[in-house]
Amino acid sequence: MSVTNPGKDNAKENTLNSLLLDFPSGPLDLYRQKASFNWKELALFWDGEEIIRVKQDIFRTLENDPLFARQPGEDLTVEKNRELTFLRCKQLFEYDFLTLAEAVQSPLKAIAVLNCLGMYDWSLASVYSLNKQMFGGTVINSGSNRHHQFVEKIINMEIFGCFALTELSHGSNARAMRTTAEFDPGTQEFIINSPDFEAAKFWVGNMGKTATHAIVFAQLQTPDGVCQGLHSFIVQIRDPKTLLPMPGVMVGDIGKKLGLNGIDNGFAVFHNVRIPRENLLNRTGDVTPEGTYVTSFKDPNRRFGASLGALSVGRVSITGIAVMNLKLCLTIAIRYSAVRRQFGPTDHEEIPVLEYQLQQWRLIPYLAATYALDHFFKSLFMNYVEYQMGVLMKDKSETQAELGKEIHALSSASKSLGSWTAQQGIQEFREACGGHGYLAMNRLGDIRNDNDPNCTYEGDNNVLLQQTSNYLLGWIKAKHQDGVAIKSPLQSVDFLDDFNSVLNQRFTVTINGCMDCSVALAAYKWLVCYLLRESLMKLDDEKNSGKSDFECRNNSQVYYCRSLAIVFIEYNVLQRFHDFIHSSDTPINLQPVLERLSSLYGLWALNKHTAVLYQGGYFTGNQPARRLQNTVLNLCAQLKDDSVALVDVLAPPDFILNSPIGKADGEIYKNLWAAVLQGKNVLERPSCFEPPFYHGIKPTQSSTNPILSKARVTPPTPARSWLRALLICISSIFPGAS
Repeated sequence: MSVTNPGKDNAKENTLNSLLLDFPSGPLDLYRQKASFNWKELALFWDGEEIIRVKQDIFRTLENDPLFARQPGEDLTVEKNRELTFLRCKQLFEYDFLTLAEAVQSPLKAIAVLNCLGMYDWSLASVYSLNKQMFGGTVINSGSNRHHQFVEKIINMEIFGCFALTELSHGSNARAMRTTAEFDPGTQEFIINSPDFEAAKFWVGNMGKTATHAIVFAQLQTPDGVCQGLHSFIVQIRDPKTLLPMPGVMVGDIGKKLGLNGIDNGFAVFHNVRIPRENLLNRTGDVTPEGTYVTSFKDPNRRFGASLGALSVGRVSITGIAVMNLKLCLTIAIRYSAVRRQFGPTDHEEIPVLEYQLQQWRLIPYLAATYALDHFFKSLFMNYVEYQMGVLMKDKSETQAELGKEIHALSSASKSLGSWTAQQGIQEFREACGGHGYLAMNRLGDIRNDNDPNCTYEGDNNVLLQQTSNYLLGWIKAKHQDGVAIKSPLQSVDFLDDFNSVLNQRFTVTINGCMDCSVALAAYKWLVCYLLRESLMKLDDEKNSGKSDFECRNNSQVYYCRSLAIVFIEYNVLQRFHDFIHSSDTPINLQPVLERLSSLYGLWALNKHTAVLYQGGYFTGNQPARRLQNTVLNLCAQLKDDSVALVDVLAPPDFILNSPIGKADGEIYKNLWAAVLQGKNVLERPSCFEPPFYHGIKPTQSSTNPILSKARVTPPTPARSWLRALLICISSIFPGAS
């Protein structure tokens, strides 16, 4: 018999009610009252009290500041959009939601601040973070004490920064960047040059109009004529007082994009631009006053990886950005679906579209994916923080090196999985909201456009997946050739040590059927091992046919290495979510709904690989696929009544969401109608109006159309127009009168 503590329970309830306010009563009550759990308890467990308070502080501050006011669907020019974004960015520095010290002490708070700003506007979040975190963070992590002057100026917003890696003719292939930095011992300066226009730094956020300084990645050349590889330099590109280009710098804006037009992406070409020797960010390598290159890295490849360390956190962060976009759009789509009524069992009864199996199948698996990816992002981000602490402590151990490789492999694939899941999900949500989803004021289109570049920047998704498959192939080759035990710091590959025994397994159903997450986990382990074996065999076949290593790798991506990387990251997302749910820290009363989410994500994701499961013999007969599909539908139905409460846990306030059909009160029609009527010039005549506006069609004498040439077109007079309107009204009321 369990003994409860009424005093403790009351204190907990009081904390929840003071921390999280009830939603306004309305049409969504129908589903909120059916939920199998207390949404406030899950919200507190999911984010923690500190993060909830941080989010509320940011959301409240933005809502109360007139500078951040906006109208649903407002259509700003690119110029106005960028002006507002920059002014808002300056205001964020005034608010200083997160100091550098706080960012170090509480990394999750740092990422929460960025995600809160992103939920409001990803252009604003990007402009802010590119300056403070990408520019400032790179100076801190890649520089030394001699660079602290720049950090102080960033904090005080005396300078504004950007991160310039990509060039016009090179993106994913960072090693091939062609900007040069040649050291001149006579003046103790580096000379930055762009060999030609194809080496122009390109797509650089904040560079177009506003940045005064840039982290420029260039090939370091010492006086002995040796190229020491890609290094990062602080280069002033504009005068902070005038915003005019510095001598030798041609800098400008690349133009309007498909989305994120609050960011001024730009280009820069350098011609003999001289910077002090000290502007080299020297954590991975330095040049003495005499021109000698010095480094603590014996392996150039490891030095190169360390110099691009900022890209790993960028890829982890993009996973989080994609999750935030899913949260926004899920909130809109599920709240809308819970209120929108169409058709029903009888002609006189309409039911919410969320009651339809098809709508559940379209939306609820993405809800499960959002929870799974959100947990994976948070945990991987903390893994990166652990790795970065090792870098700062100058940990040169083998474990530290392996941790870096593993995070690189996981972040490369999670960035791909996260951004693709968001891309596909947002489009599904847009369609699931019907015509109203196509209205710009409901925000789904803007979020879709702003999410799209996540599939490209910090590395094209398909290219990045090769990093992950190479990591896995390296492990299995080491095991086969040298007998090395497969064991990694984060345990993402440890199951591969049982490679052969896993391959011998076949699909079996437990007592609980496919509902148990272990079914999907077992299938995923087999999938990874099978595709790893198939990829190895494909590479060997290509090699035996006399092809070069490059051709072998190139010919082994589609259906092999690419698929391998995808199933590997899906397995790890699912495994971490499963372990988290069954942790002793997870409240017992929240486990059932979280377990259903975990099982649904695993089986829904696994269903995309049914062909491979049959191809390799893990599935036989028609039962496995049918059971898989039926269980997905059953789980969607079980989660249907919880879905509104589940998005309530993830949703930002209405001001941040900025979508009439997604508001917390569920009054989708009142809110949409009010937003439409508040639109600019919504009831006005067109601006091009000039009487007479409609005056009929006048055929030209040269017309060869016999009907037009004989037509007698008479401009309508006011009397005729009035009479025509009267006749139309009469005929609509009395059909026989026509």
